[in-house]
Amino acid sequence: MKALADLRLFVRTAEAGSLSAAARLLDLSPAVASAALRRLETELDVQLFVRSTRSLRLTTEGERFLSHATEALQLLDEGRQALHGDRAELRGELRISAPSDLGRSALLSWLDTFQQQHPRLLLRLQLTDRVADVHRQSIDIALRYGPPPESSLVALPLAPDNRRVLVAAPAYLQRHGAPASPKDLHGHNCLRFLLSDELHTHWRFTAPDGSDCRIEAQGDRVCDDAEAVRRWALAGAGIAYKSWLDVADDVAAGRLSVLCPDWRGEPTPLHLISPGRRMLSPAVQRLRSVLQARCAAVPPPPSHGPAREIAR
Repeated sequence: MKALADLRLFVRTAEAGSLSAAARLLDLSPAVASAALRRLETELDVQLFVRSTRSLRLTTEGERFLSHATEALQLLDEGRQALHGDRAELRGELRISAPSDLGRSALLSWLDTFQQQHPRLLLRLQLTDRVADVHRQSIDIALRYGPPPESSLVALPLAPDNRRVLVAAPAYLQRHGAPASPKDLHGHNCLRFLLSDELHTHWRFTAPDGSDCRIEAQGDRVCDDAEAVRRWALAGAGIAYKSWLDVADDVAAGRLSVLCPDWRGEPTPLHLISPGRRMLSPAVQRLRSVLQARCAAVPPPPSHGPAREIAR
């Protein structure tokens, strides 16, 4: 289908900002790609790109057409897969945004297995601790910690019971000892992090008696990359307050220890975020099932007693 191939070239060119880069992605020669783009512009009777010897950018008409073209390709891929049922081979591209630490500590290996099962599916992964705008950015889904976002988005739970835990490396504990409770953190170096430019310095817990507790963490290091905070903790630089999914493997391997297990950390549920139900393609639905199973297989954090959830 030549018209469909031309449409894919247009979308890839807009995303890459380069016709030659899009041609390489689609295994086309520059001459064939240029002819296909001219053919599409002729058919639509508009100029989609402003071209110069050094740059290429969308025209106003091209910007308006891009969202429709992207959605059309998505629907066509869904239709092709629906014809063959659940056993259909997944094809096309799936663009995912995920937190940096979860991405590197767990998601990369999970996606490796998923892609081995679906080799015709192209995965494009963006690792960032900034909240992704699934309406404006070139992504299909986002994995995000915390309560579900605005009601206009679809939020599907992946790990609803996930929470934060205090962790430190054996080297740090040998030098400074372990706090008996979070209230003793004022005597320790806390590794703090930024979430969307906001310093996360108030660490919240539920005490063994069910009461709420908020600690103002202090320390000599702050970073907006959760993976960097985890690496500082592994290096023995201080105590971190991390999502359990991010550090479960480190705790199981003895690289980190959970501190104050009687004190329940704040809830950090993991959700799959989509701009709408129509974007839940067969690839998204199958990936969601895989991620749910992977998250469920992670053992819960150690705890010596139940505690009620922190009020949100």
